[in-house]
Amino acid sequence: MPASIRPITSTVGLEVTGLTADDLMKSDSAREIRQLLDRHGVLVYREINIDDDALLALSRALGTVVVQSTGEHRLPEIQTITMDPSKTNAILASYRAGNFHWHIDGATQVIPQQATLLSAREVDPAGGDTEFASTYAAYDGLSDEEKAEFESLEVVHTFGHAQSLANPDPDEATRRAWARVPAQVHPLVWTRKNGRKSLLLGATASEVVGWPIERSRALLDRLLEWSTRPEYVLRQVWRKGDLVIWDNTGMLHRATEFEPSSQRLMHRTTLAGEESVCRG
Repeated sequence: MPASIRPITSTVGLEVTGLTADDLMKSDSAREIRQLLDRHGVLVYREINIDDDALLALSRALGTVVVQSTGEHRLPEIQTITMDPSKTNAILASYRAGNFHWHIDGATQVIPQQATLLSAREVDPAGGDTEFASTYAAYDGLSDEEKAEFESLEVVHTFGHAQSLANPDPDEATRRAWARVPAQVHPLVWTRKNGRKSLLLGATASEVVGWPIERSRALLDRLLEWSTRPEYVLRQVWRKGDLVIWDNTGMLHRATEFEPSSQRLMHRTTLAGEESVCRG
């Protein structure tokens, strides 16, 4: 079957059907994927049914793969994304409840992660879609006055703030565990070496440096609402075997809610960041 390619929305996403996993392993595929990812932000390969060894090989062809071993998979570069207590430990399950809120992976790091590959092993028709929001498009949609105002602002990103959205009443031991992840300060506007700009927002964004908390929250909440307007959002309704690759640096994402006992199971690899967050 020849490949069929179509844009998913006017601002984000490209859907590819008719390819096989072997097609993605060809020598020139990684370069093409990187080009398409730069252009579209999210790539959806429908029902490609890539296995774990090929997923890891493709990830290595695209960049440096992050090792985040949880002991749940024979390959330490692959994470199994589930909330089923029979398939993961309780701590990981509780942290993954934070995935229901808009976020950028690695925002508490100096260099956020570059991209993510997510392969659907089991899906749940009752929930567990993934939504993406382009913070490139959201920045471009701001007025010139807003762009000028936001250019100099810095934002504190903390793991604790993200987790508090999923667990608003933690005990003291839990708070201490969250606090062990260092906070990171980033510019609100991320300017790439090529001049392209996006907003760095999401669940980890706790406050604007130098602003009172009420004023900080008002701005950050308003910008998150702006960035996740329907015209900037793509909703991935998963089919078993789908592979989705996204530019983590310019896409907020979140899972739609599903039950902890859901059969939903994803295998994920993550590409290390390549460019620190810089102000223009």
